[in-house]
Amino acid sequence: MSKGELTAYLVSTLDTPIRPGERDREWMDQTQERFAYRCLPLIMGNMLGWDILCPVSFEARWNGGDAPKATRIKFDGKESKGISSHFGHGIVTFSLDYLFRTPKGHNLIVKGPPNRFKDGIAPLEALVETDWTPSTFTMNWKFTRKRMKVRFTKGEPICRILPYPRNYIEQFECKIEHIADNPGLYEEYMAWRRSREAFNSRLGNADPGAVMQGWEKDYMVGKRPTGEKAEQHQSKLRLREFEG
Repeated sequence: MSKGELTAYLVSTLDTPIRPGERDREWMDQTQERFAYRCLPLIMGNMLGWDILCPVSFEARWNGGDAPKATRIKFDGKESKGISSHFGHGIVTFSLDYLFRTPKGHNLIVKGPPNRFKDGIAPLEALVETDWTPSTFTMNWKFTRKRMKVRFTKGEPICRILPYPRNYIEQFECKIEHIADNPGLYEEYMAWRRSREAFNSRLGNADPGAVMQGWEKDYMVGKRPTGEKAEQHQSKLRLREFEG
C-alpha cells in the first residue's frame, strides 16, 4: 500500500456512501449575513475528512433503560439490519459497509460530523488501528435525553473519518511560558490586539469603512499584523473522492 492511500473495502451492501467533508452548514447559512463563514478555522474543520452517509431514514427513542430494547428504532420504510441498539444504554449503532485500510503507521479517527448538532443525542469518537486489523468498526451515537425522539435522514452524515499518524500527538513536549518571554511573538500579538480593538471600536461606532469591510480578514488571507504573508496557509481543502 502506497503512502497516502486510504482504501474502503466493501463488506456488505447497505448503501452508505462516502464523500469529502462539505464546507457549508445550515445553521451557518442562517447566521446574520452568514457571518459564521468568516471563521476560516470553522470552515476548515467542516471539510477535514470524509463523511459516511446514513443509508435510510428513521426515528429512535430511548426510555432511559440499559437493555438494548430500551431504545426503539422506527424506520420510514424497510428495516435496516445495519442500524440497531446493539450495545444498549441508549446507544444507536451504525454498522458500516466498509473495512478500512490506511498506510502502515496510520490510524483512523472515527467521530461525528463536525459542527452538526442533534438535540438529545451525541456522537461517540474512536481511534482505530486500520493499518492491520481485519475487522470492521461501528459508528455509535448515545442518547443524552430520555423519552425524546431523534430523527436521522437518509443521506445525512453520520460518521466522519480521517487518517491520523500513530504516536503523532505523543511526540509533543508541552510547556507553558509567558508571552513576554518571546519578544518577537509578543510584539506581533500586541499589534494584532491593537488592530482588533481599533477595528471593533470603529465597527461599534458604525464607521462606514469598518461597516463596509465587515471583519478583519488577515487570518483568512494568511497575513501577519506586519503585512507579511505566512509561509504556509490554507483556505481550502481538496479531498479526493473515493473511486470504484
